Amino acid sequence: MRSSDDADLTARARIRNAALELFGAEGVGGVSLRAVATRAGVSHALVLHHFGSKEGLRKECDAYVISLVRGGPGIDALDDAAGLGALLEAGAGVRRYLARAFLDGTPEAAALFDEIVETTGRWLEQGVQEGWAQPSEDPRARAAIYVTWLLAPLAFGEHLSRVLGVPDLHDTDATLQYSRAAVEIFTHGVFADDRALAAWDAVKKERRPR
Repeated sequence: MRSSDDADLTARARIRNAALELFGAEGVGGVSLRAVATRAGVSHALVLHHFGSKEGLRKECDAYVISLVRGGPGIDALDDAAGLGALLEAGAGVRRYLARAFLDGTPEAAALFDEIVETTGRWLEQGVQEGWAQPSEDPRARAAIYVTWLLAPLAFGEHLSRVLGVPDLHDTDATLQYSRAAVEIFTHGVFADDRALAAWDAVKKERRPR
């Protein structure tokens, strides 16, 4: 039999997950705490007990998203299919939440993006030190572009769903379909030689002040 503390923690997680789902579907402004309570199967009073306000609940959702990023797929997770599968399953609600947050363009979403970039930058630099990531001439820019690439399907969801022929882009099977292509690009690259990079560097050199 679970203790009351265990039950309390489970209820808190249910509330958070319900909020992630509803906030992702309708936006934070369009969802009431009573709606979250109903979705989680708890009382409105219990939501207030745990989070105090909708702002407190939103901050909990942000913190949970960041915790997933901080504990995201390192080299061990990528080598373990079960671990990666569990991460993808857990992330469906998170992807919807992120999509809505970034489309809403709030200061909180901007802070969340910055935090994700910083965390990803540290992860990639760890990879450079451990030998599973290539070094970069501009590590911060690389981290920002990497994160933007990963989040692009959230902004272009309707178009990507159409091209891939999937009804729900956030479904785990759909995520596996398009993210596999991204991992392939990051792992093996696209270009077979450096002509594109050389052309880019030549343009940059020409634009330098004389």
